[in-house]
Amino acid sequence: MTTAVHRTTCSLDCPDTCELEVTVTNGKLTKIDGAADNPHTAGFICGKVRNFDRHLYAPERLRYPMKRTGAKGEGKFTRIGWDEAIDTIGGRLGRVRDQWGGEAILPYHYGGSNGLLSEELLDDLFFCRLGASRLEKTICAAPTTAAVTELYGKMPGASFSDFAHARFILIWGANPKATNIHLIPFLNEAKKNGAFIATVDPMQHFSDDKIDLHLPVRPGTDLVVALAMIRHWQHKGMLDQAFVGEHTTGMPALSAAAARWKPERAEEVSGVPAADIIRLADVYANSSPALLRLGWGMERNVNGARAAAAVLAMPALLGKFGERGGGYLMSNSGASKLDTQAVLGDLEWKTRKLNMTPLANHLTLNLEPPIKALFVYNNNPVATCPDQNRLIEGLKREDLFTVVHEQVHTDTCDYADIVLPATTFLEHHELKKAYGRYVVGGIRPVLEPVGEARSNHDLFAALGRAMGFTDEAFNWDEATALRKLASAMSLNNEPADVEQLVSGKQQEHSFEGGSPVQFKNIFPGTSDGKVHLAPAALGEDPYRFTAVMDPVHPLSLITPASGKLITSTFGQFNLSKLTVTLHPEEAERRGLTHGQEVRVFNKLGEVICPLSVSRKLARGTAMMPKGAWRKSSLNGATGGALCPTTLEPVSGGACFNDARVEIAAR
Repeated sequence: MTTAVHRTTCSLDCPDTCELEVTVTNGKLTKIDGAADNPHTAGFICGKVRNFDRHLYAPERLRYPMKRTGAKGEGKFTRIGWDEAIDTIGGRLGRVRDQWGGEAILPYHYGGSNGLLSEELLDDLFFCRLGASRLEKTICAAPTTAAVTELYGKMPGASFSDFAHARFILIWGANPKATNIHLIPFLNEAKKNGAFIATVDPMQHFSDDKIDLHLPVRPGTDLVVALAMIRHWQHKGMLDQAFVGEHTTGMPALSAAAARWKPERAEEVSGVPAADIIRLADVYANSSPALLRLGWGMERNVNGARAAAAVLAMPALLGKFGERGGGYLMSNSGASKLDTQAVLGDLEWKTRKLNMTPLANHLTLNLEPPIKALFVYNNNPVATCPDQNRLIEGLKREDLFTVVHEQVHTDTCDYADIVLPATTFLEHHELKKAYGRYVVGGIRPVLEPVGEARSNHDLFAALGRAMGFTDEAFNWDEATALRKLASAMSLNNEPADVEQLVSGKQQEHSFEGGSPVQFKNIFPGTSDGKVHLAPAALGEDPYRFTAVMDPVHPLSLITPASGKLITSTFGQFNLSKLTVTLHPEEAERRGLTHGQEVRVFNKLGEVICPLSVSRKLARGTAMMPKGAWRKSSLNGATGGALCPTTLEPVSGGACFNDARVEIAAR
């Protein structure tokens, strides 16, 4: 028996970017855990990755290429070889391009489980050479990214460890217990040191002994709570006028918007008691150091970018920068930069852009040219896209040629013409740029691929060669591509340690003084170096609130990440039964009881599943977990069947939380 322990980096969608110890016995994964000597991973990881063998060796794991033999949706396929698969795909894409033009081809991807080799490298080069439509990646993070970019030029934020230095921590629209577990020890340390910790979220995720205040905000109304807090600071003279005057622009527009929102008015709209809004505002203003942790949950509605901008403005209005434990944390991805042009050259890809969120529209409404070929990778749109029923209708089109490259047989695979087996991060080279921790991780394969699985790199290299594209990159192997990427990577404006990354190790960022501190050794990336409180991208009325109401379907549906699923990855085993959660008062009002089978419905569709009742959820709200697969419900529909394809106006982001539903007994 041969056993070896390998070091690698987790590439799944999570701010933690854990360093892992992977035990392989006789060529098979036998254990996976956090690296004990890494001060951030600290010897523990989430249960999802700890049970990665259930994904790696799942019955649903794709092991060889297949082509469809039954009707779309039946999931009937027969095995084929890779040569036939590549020839078939190349031939069909070529014919679509010749007949309809390259823009009739749509690559559909996101990258929740992948790094820089697997997303927007050879795939972009391949589809650029085809002249395919470009994809606007908006399903997550678009509104918050727009806000932080407009206000701060995507300035990176605090490190996880600096939360222990804070005396006030505000967690807004985030659930670190599910999506950022390595922040929890630092929150606990801060609490032990006397920090005041508050959360703003439709769901209370922490027990009362872990936090001091929870604001149960109604989905989509975060903006009015933030503006009411700002109004209170203005009214009480609590703003840091010196900081605002020296380091910001646009204060009059924000001030005028906040003046319209007394805490009592905000309570009527948001459901948050005015007294709690005032209490939170007072403690924030009077505490130092004070840290804001802004998550992505608050963005998923028509007010998303404006709400994120108002919340992100808070540390600037109060001057909460310049010291450890102060400022904000959202995404730290801007601290690491990859010069893709240095690797591939200028792609000059100038075809039309299609927003990924309303895929159902693109496949069922008249486009010119229409989508005749869909290439899905790094994504499971049937489980993650809004308007699920109409999306499935579009995927059933016989004139649509669909390819899915995937690790396991997902719901989307059922509608493919060609299904291709993909490797996991344990089976290929990769480079992972963290967006929470200040680290970049090199990844080397520690296992042979299961079956005939191929990486994205190998797939698009083979397709590029088959199509006759002459770019040198289509002849690189994975190790060569990894070295070229590492050579084009910088960490906090310093070149990456190429050898360290290609050897499969992590590299930490370095900062003057040892820790990143905003307005001390990290500064805004805006053109003038100031915080833009009313950027043009937010429009003429930058903090306008839009109410989303439906008296026939009065409940706001949220579909947040959970400890089971952050994306749809692991949905084949980690969420066997879909439930919908209501506050007890909402259940009683409808004559419903815990465990009862119910219909959750609106004009787009219905989901049948058991009811869960919890006082931790805000009144007027229903909750279903994000990423659920169709088999988890009683009628083969999940939360996406109830979500609209409407777009957030600033960024084009998805508005999942604008879904309005009613719930009744089945």
